[in-house]
Amino acid sequence: MKETVAILCGGGPAPGINAVISSISRTFLKSGYRVIGIHDGYKGLLKGNATIEEIDFHYADRIHNVGGSAIRMSRFKPKDSDFNTLLFEELNIRLLVTIGGDDTASTANRLANYLKENNIKIQNIHVPKTIDNDLPLPEGISTFGYQSAKQEGVGIASTIYEDARTSGNWFVISAMGREAGHLAFGIGSSLRFPMIVIPEMFNKTNVTLEKIIRLLISAIVKRKILGINYGVAIVSEGVFHFMDDAEIEKSGVNFTYDDHGHPELGNVSKAHIFNLMLNKKLKEMGIEVKSRPVELGYEIRCIQPTAYDLLYCSLLGMGVKKLYDSGYTGCMVTADHTGIIKPLFLKDVEDENGKIKPRLVNMNSEKAKMVFEEGLQYINPGDYQEAKKYLSNPEYYDFRTILNW
Repeated sequence: MKETVAILCGGGPAPGINAVISSISRTFLKSGYRVIGIHDGYKGLLKGNATIEEIDFHYADRIHNVGGSAIRMSRFKPKDSDFNTLLFEELNIRLLVTIGGDDTASTANRLANYLKENNIKIQNIHVPKTIDNDLPLPEGISTFGYQSAKQEGVGIASTIYEDARTSGNWFVISAMGREAGHLAFGIGSSLRFPMIVIPEMFNKTNVTLEKIIRLLISAIVKRKILGINYGVAIVSEGVFHFMDDAEIEKSGVNFTYDDHGHPELGNVSKAHIFNLMLNKKLKEMGIEVKSRPVELGYEIRCIQPTAYDLLYCSLLGMGVKKLYDSGYTGCMVTADHTGIIKPLFLKDVEDENGKIKPRLVNMNSEKAKMVFEEGLQYINPGDYQEAKKYLSNPEYYDFRTILNW
């Protein structure tokens, strides 16, 4: 029986998944391996009755630049007691390639430890995928899918900004990003939005809904002082992951939870929550501003990948073969801007519980400092006098006061 390479995908879609699957498949098929896709993630791998996709060159060639995932995905998170080698043995699997974000990587880490502890000679290599860009790759290297999602997000958000200018309204956009604010930051800074709110901003104070609304009002009043009665603010949905249950309850939303134990933010409109709270507060303050909510998430997950991600994903796929031939296992494949392939071992980026630590926006970077200090528009001490036309206590809406900066 031929030696087999098995590929599975976990979590949610990201542009470039098919390019990774295609590149891995073509590279290994060329060397005489059998390549299969395992549908339904870890559930398909471990729970029995697996649905297998035989991948040949024609199949791999056809899916290369298509959005979505040709291999069905799942958020199933197995317990350690679910681990077994039945499918590995049945199909003579010598390499398991997992494609996913931090949860898929964390499970891959546990699975790699299981294989090692049981002296099972099966290599496991993870390909870092997520539009959230929150896997701990070396500084400046994106997770695949992020650049394509950001590009599409910029296109949509640019149209929203034109609507704001045309109608004289404000819009509140909520962008995907379960724990980190990379996507909101990338979109908002690209378009020079007057206000960007990400969880990393709250590095010197706790995250509350009230503070988020104050930040939005700070931008609205600053623009009024400048004679501009429209604008767009973008808020990362990740702010909810840094709130305690009591704070989340203030939103009035009863969240359901996914298989990984995370609030299912996709089931509710975060933009609607922020916008309702903003409108209520503006009305109380007697500030005449119309604002509208826009949710930005599912629209950008299955788009056709950009040229950047198509090339990047091709390099990652070929990189899997390079790491496999070098005997590496229990690692993520990384490719830098020059195409150099290196392993990033999962054990080196895990926390005390074996979970892969998320990469947050680096608030100490020159880029972040420039955007938040020069790129945004908000109330500061020099605006207090003019702001009194709208605010009885302008200092309460001072950007740095809100964040304790």
